[in-house]
Amino acid sequence: MPRDRNSAVGVQTTVAPAFPEYDDDAQIEQPLPWWQRVLNISFVRKSLILLVLAIAWELYAWRLDDPLVFPRLSEVVAALVKGFFHGPLLARTATTLETLCFGYACGLALAVVLTTIAISSRIGTDLLSTLTAMFNPLPAIALLPLALLWFGIGTESLVFVVAHSVLWAIALSTLTGFQTVSETTRMVGANCGLRGIAYVSKILIPAAFPSILTGLKTGWAFAWRTLIAAELVFGVTTRSGGLGWYIFENRTLLESANVFAGLLTVIIIGLFVENVIFRTVEERTVRRWGMQK
Repeated sequence: MPRDRNSAVGVQTTVAPAFPEYDDDAQIEQPLPWWQRVLNISFVRKSLILLVLAIAWELYAWRLDDPLVFPRLSEVVAALVKGFFHGPLLARTATTLETLCFGYACGLALAVVLTTIAISSRIGTDLLSTLTAMFNPLPAIALLPLALLWFGIGTESLVFVVAHSVLWAIALSTLTGFQTVSETTRMVGANCGLRGIAYVSKILIPAAFPSILTGLKTGWAFAWRTLIAAELVFGVTTRSGGLGWYIFENRTLLESANVFAGLLTVIIIGLFVENVIFRTVEERTVRRWGMQK
């Protein structure tokens, strides 16, 4: 029986296993088609969704053929453009955004104070937990009658209900984020000699920032809905009122296209804040830090 030449001299031969992923002759992965690369862009996918919804709106309104109940999207867009450039819609929107920013800032400041007290002691934690359990389920719009008694018919009443809707969501999310910071991360900060404000700003806040950002987004959504609802009920807090009062006013005049234009303005602002402002903050913080996919 013939013997292998290498075996005759005592040399053992082995056959290396084949690993296709390391094989030079393996087939090179083909690039994706252009349309798949385009669909991998989040902005394109969301734009396609909005386009489908717009087409469905137009077709349904055309089939219903009742502008008073459900106007066409083209009519709503025309009313929107006319309201911004030749009507009061731009001024009403600016009034609402001004009130929203002021109320959101007040709620954020109060949330920072309560969270600072909560992380300083167990009593502070119990205080924030108790207050959150009491007032977070309470709809902010339900406090509007009291706000009108305390502050009168003015911007202060709207700021009060907006701050209430923002405060508890941000405070609870921030406290939860601080409490979920791992002991390893805390020990790293302590071993680096960080104390006080430096410890909070360089260790606790970056580690808890995903929860903080969630609270900011939730607080924004609550504040936006609360303010529009409050203006629908008691909207004339200035000489012209806000965006909610614009919707209510045109509903009374049976101007359905203008009503939908006001609602579309609310949606556009919400999409802008969510997909531009908060998206930019996410990209530059938690995504860059590798804390979120």
